[in-house]
Amino acid sequence: MFDVSNLKMKPALCILAVFATLNLSAPAQPTNAMNTNTTESATFGGGCFWCMEAVFERLPGVKSVTSGFAGGHTANPTYEQVCAGDTGHAEVAQIEFHPAKISYEKLLDVFWQAHDPTTPNRQGADEGTQYRSVIFYHSEVQKLAAEKSKAAAQKQFQHPIVTEIVPFTRFCKAGSHHQEYYDKHTNEDYCRVIIAPKLEKLEEKKVIEKEPQLRPGH
Repeated sequence: MFDVSNLKMKPALCILAVFATLNLSAPAQPTNAMNTNTTESATFGGGCFWCMEAVFERLPGVKSVTSGFAGGHTANPTYEQVCAGDTGHAEVAQIEFHPAKISYEKLLDVFWQAHDPTTPNRQGADEGTQYRSVIFYHSEVQKLAAEKSKAAAQKQFQHPIVTEIVPFTRFCKAGSHHQEYYDKHTNEDYCRVIIAPKLEKLEEKKVIEKEPQLRPGH
């Protein structure tokens, strides 16, 4: 015998099935914008990487800073090869940062203040193509931000900014001796005469913190 009650039950079952499929009661999944643990990379060259590393590790929101080389044509170059000027590399700081805590634009602002971007292939007494001012962008968003920041920064300098803005291709980490160099060798002449005064100047302007921010608790 045909059961008429089935006709009344099926619409209700269909509605329940739809709700089960949508899983409306499930909590929303976090997005990258909500996740403060998401990190991005920035790669800057502004003279000796010992200096750049010491500056950027003193910014809250920066997770790590690694000294190395980028922009060259020789695979896995040594420090000596780069210093000879034959590999095409620039000394750079590879920065991993939390965009929810510090923006790429803020990193760029510090970059312009951390070196002289108007001197081709030179920072103070350090001279050579490896010391050129360069921004290696990791995305089109970073490229546009770098170009905009460069144009704005030009107002702060009397001479034209010569900083290159080029796509990032590969990063070669420098030897362990070059990592955290300033913090481990603060009494060496180069650190006392070149790096320390730069850090003090940026500290006085409230651009960076006095101590590295990469330690637990920062």
